[in-house]
Amino acid sequence: MARKHHIRIKRVYDAPEKSDGTRVLIDRIWPRGVSKDEAAIDEWLKDVAPSTELRKWFGHSPERWDEFRRRYEAELAENEEAFERLVELCRKGDVTLVYAARDEAHNNAVVLKGLIERRLR
Repeated sequence: MARKHHIRIKRVYDAPEKSDGTRVLIDRIWPRGVSKDEAAIDEWLKDVAPSTELRKWFGHSPERWDEFRRRYEAELAENEEAFERLVELCRKGDVTLVYAARDEAHNNAVVLKGLIERRLR
């Protein structure tokens, strides 16, 4: 039986840990106030991030969360190649999806983690 890999989500402002595995930045723009060394990012997949238009529309507003998820999943379906690259990384080992948003419950990492877990079942 294949080993189950862990997919974690973590803010870029939280300290990297050995248990993070491959650290993948999933934001379109580099996070403010964090150097490349501090972030310890292994791969930056800008193309799996929500479009600028969607990100601005959402504005991390919890009342827009369900619609954001729907629209973001539709964008990812149009960008299968980028999403598949992320899925492949998760098949190879532990991955931490790194993001900058303050809201830990309503962000693109939460959506991506759920989609990846469904794909890997």
